[in-house]
Amino acid sequence: MEIRNRQTAGLTFRADRWAAQKAAAQVVARVRAWGYGSFDEPDLAAAVSLLVGAAVTDGGKRVSLHLADQDQRILVVALSHRPGLAPEDDVLAELATVRTVESCGTDTAPDGRRVWALLDAAPEPRRKDGPAAV
Repeated sequence: MEIRNRQTAGLTFRADRWAAQKAAAQVVARVRAWGYGSFDEPDLAAAVSLLVGAAVTDGGKRVSLHLADQDQRILVVALSHRPGLAPEDDVLAELATVRTVESCGTDTAPDGRRVWALLDAAPEPRRKDGPAAV
């Protein structure tokens, strides 16, 4: 995978039960530092937690997390570093329920499974009285 001409970050975590929480906090801080003021922090944290949680369950020793931004969107990719896996799980269905996730996917590579999500970094504000009118 190659990402060019945009802000990027790479983070690595030990594949343990705390990885998702640590990753979510670091990603939110990084996106805030990139100057995104209106992104939905709880949604980004939830998406990162789901991605890292899926990579941890693959059983590798570490999880790599890669971030990139473009056109008010944030790409988050988690890599499990456990080759040969193509597990069936509900991570894509769960990611699809996160309001600011625009698309998501998974594939396998020689270095493990990649699970990714593309999030809107400038979403419409949440309404307190229910869903937005269409």
